Amino acid sequence: MRRILIAAMAVLMVGQAAAKDVLSGARLYEDVTRYASFSLHRFGSPGDRATADWIAGEMKQAGFDVSFQPVVLGRQYVVEQASVDAGGTRVEATPFWWPPEDKASFHLTAPLARDGDVAGKILLLDLPFDRGAYLGPAHRAAISEAAAKKPTGILLTIGNPADDRFAYNVTQEDTPWPVPVIVVGARSRPTLERALASGAPVTLDVKGHYERDVAGRNVIAAIGTGPTIVVSTPMTGWYSCVCERGPGIANFLALARTVAAEKWPAHFVFIATAGHEIGHGGMELFLKHGAPATKETLAWIHFGSSNACYAFAEGARTDRPEEERYLVLSKSAVALTDEAFARVDAKRLVTEKQAVGELRDVHAAGYANFLGMAGRHRTFHTPSDDLAATGADILEPVARAFVDAARKIVERGEAAFR
Repeated sequence: MRRILIAAMAVLMVGQAAAKDVLSGARLYEDVTRYASFSLHRFGSPGDRATADWIAGEMKQAGFDVSFQPVVLGRQYVVEQASVDAGGTRVEATPFWWPPEDKASFHLTAPLARDGDVAGKILLLDLPFDRGAYLGPAHRAAISEAAAKKPTGILLTIGNPADDRFAYNVTQEDTPWPVPVIVVGARSRPTLERALASGAPVTLDVKGHYERDVAGRNVIAAIGTGPTIVVSTPMTGWYSCVCERGPGIANFLALARTVAAEKWPAHFVFIATAGHEIGHGGMELFLKHGAPATKETLAWIHFGSSNACYAFAEGARTDRPEEERYLVLSKSAVALTDEAFARVDAKRLVTEKQAVGELRDVHAAGYANFLGMAGRHRTFHTPSDDLAATGADILEPVARAFVDAARKIVERGEAAFR
């Protein structure tokens, strides 16, 4: 009997050692680096497909039963090339979703104007940064008002900390703009101001196309028996999304490897969703078809955006985490997260009516006990989002806190939520 006990303890210790390995900052950063290697992560892109394949492979290797859930969204716009030429200076650009159907590709040259009679001209429009991720009524109204002045196109800058091309999440139901709206980084403003002052023509050159019934995939992985715990994270976004999505995916994989290595006595369902930036399509589909019933689900854990990104001060990276980082919680999860995340610097957002990101959908679907982390960082939703925004030292505490919280849920059951 004593030998059996010693053997059982040895197995448990080996499993825990393996789990600790996967929670190291270096291991987490490897996963972020791998995610970054797939480049653009827009829904339906090669990077999206490669990411789903990679996550599925990692989950299978950990011991999960893995399946793909087909996600088909009605449309996606694919950019092949977009630029602005002002006074001989070429500026990288991004069409603002959704472009006019008949202007998926176009080439036009016209004077730049900011006010007055702008008919037939390219209207220069500046929008303030509202610190949000989703296209809202105020910005929509400003662009619609500008388009009503009959410009041939709108050249748009959106204020953001990186002074780069910013993109807002949109929905499948949003109507295309009546004229092309092209986004450039605010760092290009001096070039545009010179063109505006001189009256020199500006050229917009865009090559792209619409695709219909665009196919993507959710990755669903399950393991174990017992109370049901769902774990989710989005995979897609506007650009490379390295610190927007990478840390969440690394946390997601680290928790999965820990659960499998230690053989936790619970039924875990891990779901990596597609289509986040153009309507939360993957999460919406999973909640309708495939998600465990609310009454059978003990807890939902969500890894949202920018959960381990460095803050910047005067343009230089600091060793501190980004200040706009939130633990998003059901009221029932406050005590649990206060305990598990005591060493993680994040603001608490306790909500009964409105959650953040895809947790909004989870909460709206009626799941009572949930916790997640989401935020934004300096290069959020821009092409500048790269590996410099995160690192091993900032990744590890977050991953360990989530594993600690999940472990407490498994150990305590309903008593974890009080």
